[in-house]
Amino acid sequence: MRQATRTARHDPALGLEAYCLRGLDRPFPCHLHGHYVLGVVERGTRTLTCGGRRETIGPGDVLLFNPGDSHGCVQKDGALDYRGLNIPRGTMASLVEEITGRRVLPGFDRPVVGDRELARRLEDLHRAVLEHDVLLRREETLALTLGRLLPDQAGRSPAAPACRAEVERACVLMRDCFAQPLTLADISRQAGLGKSALVRAFAREKGITPYRYLLAVRVDRARQLLERGRSLTETALATGFSDQSHFTNCFTAITGLTPGAYRALFREKWERG
Repeated sequence: MRQATRTARHDPALGLEAYCLRGLDRPFPCHLHGHYVLGVVERGTRTLTCGGRRETIGPGDVLLFNPGDSHGCVQKDGALDYRGLNIPRGTMASLVEEITGRRVLPGFDRPVVGDRELARRLEDLHRAVLEHDVLLRREETLALTLGRLLPDQAGRSPAAPACRAEVERACVLMRDCFAQPLTLADISRQAGLGKSALVRAFAREKGITPYRYLLAVRVDRARQLLERGRSLTETALATGFSDQSHFTNCFTAITGLTPGAYRALFREKWERG
């Protein structure tokens, strides 16, 4: 039997908490919270009671609890692995306003949703918070998750404005200031769009998120520096990577070579001067 573990992290920048339960076999008696709870079941099957209704939940199911929703669960088959996010009312109101332009609190009608794409995005957001990924990555993952969670209000219609000029302004900022610790707020301010609107418009225009675009710009600049013989440490610092490991992982993912292997390709060139 696996030992039950619990991991949690508060993210003050996003205004929410992420927690992870692994190998849990005890029941949860009916209880309620004053905040929103968004969760994903990764392993185990349970009987959930919420608002007087009972249903079976299992891997891939998304759980959505409003503040004040009474809920509890008991084990049905296998220990529980679960990722959860606690979002205070004020944070949720600000997020919804960013997406819809209206400062209102959503009310989720169904506590259990079978949406694989939403589950994937919630897991991405959860990992980004728990692993304390860079702020820009956490911000845009949150925007994409809420955009999926609130599709009717999130402006996902094909008729949404293209915002090409705004996206290009964002690109110019990232190309000019790639070494700086840019946040989504910085980029959206330059573009003249809200954070959620920018992420969606950027993805439509470029096929990637602002964070992925910024990484590509940084790696491209890093290649130029390595070709000139700059050290790996110098290159990582000069191109805005927070540490050597992050630099190596990103560079390898994009180029297929480690920074050291790429630098070695040009050794003869820069050793000649």
